[in-house]
Amino acid sequence: MAEHKEESVMDKISDKFHGSSSSDSDGEGKSAAAAVKAKIYRLFGREKPVHSVLGGGKPADLFLWRNKKISGGVLAGATSIWLLFEVLEYHLLTLFCHCLILTLGTLFLWSNASAFINKAPPNIPEVKITEDLAVNVARSLRYEINRGFASLRAIGQGRDLKKFLIVIAGLWILSALGSCCNFLTLFYIVFMVLYTVPVLYEKYEDKIDAFGEKAMVELKKYYAIFDEKCLSKIPKGPSKDKKH
Repeated sequence: MAEHKEESVMDKISDKFHGSSSSDSDGEGKSAAAAVKAKIYRLFGREKPVHSVLGGGKPADLFLWRNKKISGGVLAGATSIWLLFEVLEYHLLTLFCHCLILTLGTLFLWSNASAFINKAPPNIPEVKITEDLAVNVARSLRYEINRGFASLRAIGQGRDLKKFLIVIAGLWILSALGSCCNFLTLFYIVFMVLYTVPVLYEKYEDKIDAFGEKAMVELKKYYAIFDEKCLSKIPKGPSKDKKH
């Protein structure tokens, strides 16, 4: 009996030892996997998942097709609006007036005919814009406009040549797109890009990031050559330190 107890005690000690060693090895394996994952290149220096980058919540679910019925319905509605105005050449004011006439006529007839057909009149909700909502929207809009003006002012002062070239290239691309299509078509193109690119990127994330890493290495190489031969010779504007 004594020998049996000693063996059981030794078995328990060995089990605890192996359990602790296995847990330590698992922890080391997880930390090593986390370190390897942290070293993986992500496009634009992204550290969060695509869902978090898009803001999370329902808008991100919509763009990433978490609910295919809702996302498909929004896509069908946007496509219908684009076809209505661009292909059928319907006008916004005409569409708004026709929809309002149809809605008001239906509600008016229903309200007057409810006494004859023994049905309840339509329950028309009272819609109001609260003061807090209007103030919050105005504050957010004011903040974004002021930030845009500050960025344009900083670019115009000639302190950041790289940002200046990026903005000029972006404006030139927008002007080229604007000469090819109108605002509604451009808005629809942006909408389709937002509706397709994030979900495709999330699906093929590793392949796209690997390709993006190679592309960024090449771009940095050519930018260094361009900076050495051209940009470094351009005189820069006065910095803040010199002013103070």
